[in-house]
Amino acid sequence: MEQKKRVIILGAGFSSLSASCYLAKAGYDVTILEKNESVGGRASQLKRDGFTFDMGPTFYWMPDVFENFFKDFGQNIAQAYDLIRLDPSYSVCFGHDDFFTLSANGDEISAAFEAVEPGSGARLNQFLNKAKSNYDIAVKDLVYQPGEKIWEIVTPETIKRLGTFTKSIKQDVATYVKHPKLQKILEFPVLFLGAKPSTTPAFYNFMNYADFSLGTWYPKGGMYEVAAAMKRLAVSLDVKIELNTPVEEVVIHEGVAKKVLAGHQSFDCDILLSGADYEHTEQLLPKPYRQYSPNYWNKKTFAPSALLFYVGFDKKLDGLAHHTLFFDVDFDNHAAAIYDTPKYPEEPLFYASFPSMSDDTVAPPGKEAGIFLIPLAPGLEDNASIRQHYFDIIIQRLEENTKQKLGSHVLFKESFSVSDFISRYNSFKGNAYGLANTLLQTHVLRPKLRSRKVKNLFFTGQLTVPGPGVPPSLISGKIVSQLIQKFHAL
Repeated sequence: MEQKKRVIILGAGFSSLSASCYLAKAGYDVTILEKNESVGGRASQLKRDGFTFDMGPTFYWMPDVFENFFKDFGQNIAQAYDLIRLDPSYSVCFGHDDFFTLSANGDEISAAFEAVEPGSGARLNQFLNKAKSNYDIAVKDLVYQPGEKIWEIVTPETIKRLGTFTKSIKQDVATYVKHPKLQKILEFPVLFLGAKPSTTPAFYNFMNYADFSLGTWYPKGGMYEVAAAMKRLAVSLDVKIELNTPVEEVVIHEGVAKKVLAGHQSFDCDILLSGADYEHTEQLLPKPYRQYSPNYWNKKTFAPSALLFYVGFDKKLDGLAHHTLFFDVDFDNHAAAIYDTPKYPEEPLFYASFPSMSDDTVAPPGKEAGIFLIPLAPGLEDNASIRQHYFDIIIQRLEENTKQKLGSHVLFKESFSVSDFISRYNSFKGNAYGLANTLLQTHVLRPKLRSRKVKNLFFTGQLTVPGPGVPPSLISGKIVSQLIQKFHAL
């Protein structure tokens, strides 16, 4: 009996888990090598004193992408994890007693817009109709292209929408609503793409359709449950997962990756796929086989890094939603500190998640689990005093905006920031979300799924196509598995 082709996958994040399942189903012998103690990549989990925190992604958007993934293996979401739709989807704080709550009901959202700016409710519906049209094209077709040739995305439908690639989200939103609050709400979803609304093509307004129409969901137990379900699926397909196995070297002979040295072991391979950080992976290769120079990576626009806090409160909190965004300071100043002149923001915007408001399994009775995120420029200096300074700012702003004492109710806090992204995930400059989806970093202009210099080396994940975020990572795993089957058929 002929031996199966051996695929070694570096990293056990969402894109790697996705690819492992597709490749195993197609008949390859798949082994994943993971540096850390658990699968999920950035979707790690922190447990402490009866509290459970998602350390990475907390927003579950684009549920159809998750459904399609499991459907490809004859499963449905209900078999994988317990999913609930959040209502409200999230709340936005613009200042003291000034909260705008996004209902899960479209008519209620329109009415809330109308109350702020007469006429905006109808214009919002027009905007979302256009966003749905873009979503249908993007998610059903464009994002499943491998980024090998520009013709993949030049279709009659995209030609008709050429203007949406040259106009920015910021410009597009301004034609529909004038009130600054409503503009900020419509600009918010593209932050998931890792760039400013002023540099993100208007075509990406399909994220607004994902937000307002498809809704915000939550897997009971947290986002880590998605990774755990994917691991169970992978293992059922005979994927082997080696945890606590950091990669030390990739051995290449005459332009072919032959083996991976990891965790003081040697793993032979016919195909090598990296879902680990792209730049870091290339550092594991001999210099002649690296595609991209340090200058290439330094010139790229990276999505932000983050300063994260995981906090146990000894009481339930008032006046907040499961997901709450704090836009009570100047948005543009913070964005400039990330993208224009990288530095710590003087007055940071931040995001808060309180999963225990929807899930009684993630905190002890009568207590609250809080996750806080401040987006930062990658590559910043990171130390304990800086972290404490920003934690104090967050607690103070929370107290002021919700009129409740919180500082004295903190049982504990743990933090995670730039230096941790580097040490735990080998993340370039400690970025949290990969490469931003700007016009000049879209599709063929992103790092390639297939190495030009090593015949059997492929890449997947948020530094390549289609881009940052959990749903794109699932898609990236599927695309690269198809590419591997095309060039290295069984």
